[in-house]
Amino acid sequence: MGKIHDIIDTQLVDRAIVYATKAHEGSVRKGTKLPFIVHPLEAMAIVATITSDQELMAAAVLHDVLEDTDVSVDEIRELFGQRVATLVDAETSRDVEGLSHVDSWQIRKQFAIDRLASASRDAQIVAIGDKLSNMRGMVIEHRRLGERLWERFNVKDPALHAWYYRGLVKSLSPLSDTDAYREFVGLVVQIFGD
Repeated sequence: MGKIHDIIDTQLVDRAIVYATKAHEGSVRKGTKLPFIVHPLEAMAIVATITSDQELMAAAVLHDVLEDTDVSVDEIRELFGQRVATLVDAETSRDVEGLSHVDSWQIRKQFAIDRLASASRDAQIVAIGDKLSNMRGMVIEHRRLGERLWERFNVKDPALHAWYYRGLVKSLSPLSDTDAYREFVGLVVQIFGD
């Protein structure tokens, strides 16, 4: 047990972990048998390498609940506060009216690139947790599957994924002082080249 001044209040993060675990229960990562919750937990761990801000860590572990479950932003706001709800909502991708999920992919990704370029540092920190976790998984699966990796995605053209991740590298460059960003850049280069 640490000294009393070494103990931090993790109640918010603890509640967010339990909530996200229940919300994603039964879901697996695309193309794998890994429980989906592994990704939000990794995103949270990445955020924790940058900041001890409990609201940012909570937002990281909750970042996919609006997009992938039936949870509402109002519910997140009520349970975790306005700041967490705003950060989770900002990291949520939404379909474009009148277009299928696949057909709206490039529009949604361009919106994410543009939004992150002008986002607050807090929003960028939550985003780097998500994006770095995705890249880590992509590198592992690319080693295992090679170019067959792209078949698991809705958009199968690796050039489009390269465009998206290179755009994120530029948008998230204000985080260049963090190890997480530097790792992200290295993995993007490893998968997609310079």
